[in-house]
Amino acid sequence: MGIRNPKSKIQNLKSVLLFSAVLLLPALACLAPAAPMEGIHLDQIKLPPGFSISVFSDKVRGARSLALSPKGIVYVGTLGSNVYAVADRNHDGVAEEVHTIASGLSTPNGVAWKDGALYVAEVSRVLRFDGIDGRLANPPKPVVVSDAFPGDRHHGWKIIRVGPDGSLYVPEGMPCNVCEKANPIYGTITRLGPQGKPEIVERGIRNTVGFDWQPKTHELWFTDNGRDLLGDDVPPDELNRAPRAGMNFGFPYCHAGRIADPEFGRKHACSEFTPPAQALGPHVAALGMRFYTGTMFPENYRNQIFIAEHGSWNRSTPIGYRVTLVRLQGDKVVSYEPFAQGWLQGSESWGRPVDVQVMPDGALLVSDDRAGAIYRITYKR
Repeated sequence: MGIRNPKSKIQNLKSVLLFSAVLLLPALACLAPAAPMEGIHLDQIKLPPGFSISVFSDKVRGARSLALSPKGIVYVGTLGSNVYAVADRNHDGVAEEVHTIASGLSTPNGVAWKDGALYVAEVSRVLRFDGIDGRLANPPKPVVVSDAFPGDRHHGWKIIRVGPDGSLYVPEGMPCNVCEKANPIYGTITRLGPQGKPEIVERGIRNTVGFDWQPKTHELWFTDNGRDLLGDDVPPDELNRAPRAGMNFGFPYCHAGRIADPEFGRKHACSEFTPPAQALGPHVAALGMRFYTGTMFPENYRNQIFIAEHGSWNRSTPIGYRVTLVRLQGDKVVSYEPFAQGWLQGSESWGRPVDVQVMPDGALLVSDDRAGAIYRITYKR
């Protein structure tokens, strides 16, 4: 019959392409939002009195999640295809070595150390590199620990941590901005059981890219990124506390314990779910978090929470791009405040914090995937 209305078909094609671009924006923004500044500008970083920041390494392209081996090797995951090992052999606070220990992987964001081996979390599987500390220049081939995770790339990048019980914990984000899924593994934190089978521990989580356990109580705390496209200030990101397994934190029905989702909120009341321990800044992209267990910082920092806020991609006025401090009294949050800031200058950023790692000497490392760097924060009286 031929094409009766070519202009209409072109308009429809444009609409499809625009809709596809909107769906991809969150994932692309995690890699490279607009208007970056060039270079590292540590003179712009503001810290509390007595603290200072320096470059541990500026040669770690796309530096994301951090893990530390007993020999002091810092392992670094990325959203690309490589995993790195960074070594400060003479303990002067500056790494002399950066080794690529794995390449060609599928978004190996997560890294963790357990029983003499490095574990790496890709989108759909977990790998193990045995004896890697002694083989940085000649890495072994990885062993597949689990390939039981979905392959969705939207929120599919993972962290991986070792819990107090010695198990590996791996989250599975929701493969969407906001949706329901029949497969129960989505929107959870899992624990790897025998034969690498994921066992669901916590539910109702949109996308956590940071969790840790309180050193004394061993309770799980984790960050969660709130949904997009509800405006500049709604909803906030979350810091959640999970004192037991089997809890549900509300996604996609309720956000931050009090905001019913406009599409799914009619199905369940917010009162059915566990609210966050602390509402964080809206769209700050709260990622890596750690309890501070070192002794270098003053006593009032001990067992408090540091959070790397990667920075907003979808606010008219950007926020985040900083490291924040959450102070606790027992299991209650008493304050949420900036600790290190200055990566954002006006509406432009030159760096994006991703993860934090406490070092044996008490220094705090901060990874930055925009600058391809790892910073070292120290304190001196």
